[in-house]
Amino acid sequence: MLRAAFWLTALVFLPAGLFLYFLSPEVASIVGVSPLWLARASGGLLVAWGAFLIAAGVRPDGPGAFALAGGNLLTVAALVPPALRLGDALSAPVRTALLSLAGVLTLTAILGILTAPSRRSRL
Repeated sequence: MLRAAFWLTALVFLPAGLFLYFLSPEVASIVGVSPLWLARASGGLLVAWGAFLIAAGVRPDGPGAFALAGGNLLTVAALVPPALRLGDALSAPVRTALLSLAGVLTLTAILGILTAPSRRSRL
């Protein structure tokens, strides 16, 4: 189960990171992303996090599971307040997508914590 949590989370971060990294100026102006270098830096960071999750999912361990949970919960903490506060400014599909993404990340964080291998099992 822990391996599935890593892979599912990587499936969220890798496409999002690649989208932001290769964001075209036309799409950036439509979405309202400015400056463009910030989107590229964020995309690179998300791709690196997704690659870490894939590598950690090959051989999951306790510290990796808690890193997965911590990263997911920090992302949820960054997504939920704007989605709730900007309810009128965001379109309904965007708000639903943000809250759904936060829900998936919360579930994989909980799954990662609950299925983390204990140190006693290695003895």
